[in-house]
Amino acid sequence: MQQLTPEGQHVVNELAGKHGFSPDAVTHMLFAVLNGNGTMAQFSHGEFGGSGQWMKGGMLMLGDMFNNYLKGRVDGLCWDISNILAVQPGLLRSGSFQSQSQGGSGYQQQANGAPTGGSSLFVPDPESNWWPSELGSPSATGAQNNARYAYFANGRRLAVKTGSDVWVYDTLDHQIGGFSQQQGSGGSITFGSQYGTVNLSTLPVVSRNGQLVQSRPAAFEPAWNASSAPVASTRGSDDVIVALEKLGDLKAKGILTESEFSAKKAELLSRL
Repeated sequence: MQQLTPEGQHVVNELAGKHGFSPDAVTHMLFAVLNGNGTMAQFSHGEFGGSGQWMKGGMLMLGDMFNNYLKGRVDGLCWDISNILAVQPGLLRSGSFQSQSQGGSGYQQQANGAPTGGSSLFVPDPESNWWPSELGSPSATGAQNNARYAYFANGRRLAVKTGSDVWVYDTLDHQIGGFSQQQGSGGSITFGSQYGTVNLSTLPVVSRNGQLVQSRPAAFEPAWNASSAPVASTRGSDDVIVALEKLGDLKAKGILTESEFSAKKAELLSRL
């Protein structure tokens, strides 16, 4: 767990005295609200009646469901923590990746990880800003299995870290909304965009570990194993064909205009 600074511990002790909970219980709730991006929390602690959920706006569920006095105290604690986190720089993000670590077609919510620095409450995590500094602040971050992601919507870049390797991709005109990785360390990565489900290997590679990749191959992705060595994708042509079929479906449904369809079709065909 991320460590508290002396100031963070002071805040915890003040909240513990105000709401009548132990510092351990308050610390537990602090991280629960943080992982809920300041607006929700899933927690499990004896002082809160066991397992429960809180959501900013009025929803609170406790294991001790008929204890209204306890509900009032827990709700007050969560609101105070939420307000404290809201004014701390670098803690809360405007978005986070949707991700799924098991095989399947859906995406599940991927909570924000440890604080990214700038807050006086937490000891900085040296792994927090692992992407190239020139990319700036990400629009969303996420992690699953052995991979971490940072999406930079304005710069049209996606950073992916596996092991010690950091890859940067050009996201082209994709508006990325989530990721899914097939089960197992060697599972392929797909992401969701306005064009449907797309394989990560179809994106051009911009750099690896800060070194520009001049050829920027489209059908290339890092291997998801301990060595993190890149491997050429043998599915490139198949992925393009699948993308073309989905493109045709979008045109048939009237989602894409003829000009948009033709431009995207030409781009995909250039990858074969």
